[in-house]
Amino acid sequence: MAFNIASSPHTHSRRSTSDIMRTVILCSAFGIAAQWFFFGWGVLIQVILASTVAIASEAAILTLRKRPAFPYLRDNSALLTGILVGISIPPLAPWWITVIGVVFAIVIAKHLYGGLGQNLFNPAMVAYVVLLISFPVQMTTWLPPSSIIAEPVSLLDSLYTVFTGFTQDGFSVHQLRMSVDGVTMATPLDTLKTSLTTGHTTTETLTNPIFGIIAGVGWEWVNAGFLLGGLLLLKMRIIQWQIPASMLGSLFVISTIVFLFNPDGTASPIIHLFSGATMLGAFFIATDPVSASTTVKGRLIFGALIGILVYLIRTWGGFPDGVAFSVLLANMCVPLIDYYTRPRTYGHS
Repeated sequence: MAFNIASSPHTHSRRSTSDIMRTVILCSAFGIAAQWFFFGWGVLIQVILASTVAIASEAAILTLRKRPAFPYLRDNSALLTGILVGISIPPLAPWWITVIGVVFAIVIAKHLYGGLGQNLFNPAMVAYVVLLISFPVQMTTWLPPSSIIAEPVSLLDSLYTVFTGFTQDGFSVHQLRMSVDGVTMATPLDTLKTSLTTGHTTTETLTNPIFGIIAGVGWEWVNAGFLLGGLLLLKMRIIQWQIPASMLGSLFVISTIVFLFNPDGTASPIIHLFSGATMLGAFFIATDPVSASTTVKGRLIFGALIGILVYLIRTWGGFPDGVAFSVLLANMCVPLIDYYTRPRTYGHS
């Protein structure tokens, strides 16, 4: 009797890899739309640029490996990686930042390990961390939401800024980051972290216009969009519930406990859940079927580990958001987690 043995991703769905990746891309549209609405045309420019470079890089490396490019490109894995890198990069970051990140994700983080199903780490998060460490200034220049930005940025201005560094009127990215009251704005998590470090309380910090109803202006809706898309993925059984539930649950529990003891020195659980890349990480990154744990218990441990690491990095680490680092650190632990959580063989005593 002959058996067909295939490499990961191992899924229990009858859908093809191409169909699964396409569905994930479509469900991410809710979060991307919210991100575009609040942070401008640069979001779509980065996504299109990153997707184009990802497909071109995939085709080039497959050609070098003497493999037919078209069948592999049809699985949409390169396209999804490009989109994840594109939405992780600040909207008006220089074009070469996106190109370097995507090429690194496809060539090094994916194909250096043998291609789809062989990579140990999430390629998009590897690229993001490499860019963040190598180019910290460019990777932290997020614009204020459109409702509080001093100088609105049109589609043409966004194109000019991404490819030249200045708008048509000569404004730099630094100048565009000014709010309506002339203050340079950072992301909500960065603002909160810096404010608490300088001795301000959480209550005082939340009066900053960058904060909205429950979390940061714009960011709360971006996270809501990715939450909606993630719930659709769960309903269609594209992803398993264990990883997002345990990640969000552990982040909520640990942030609640610390907040109850020190409400004026830490962020609330709601801020942690609806700021930064929390929902994107929980439903679209940590659930990667290749680099995540494959057992039921293992997925619960894997997700909980990510949630705890996110909180630790956000609260005491050197970066305001720790989703990418947490996912990569958890990826390192997957072989050990799977080894100790694999189900027993039937009849084993």
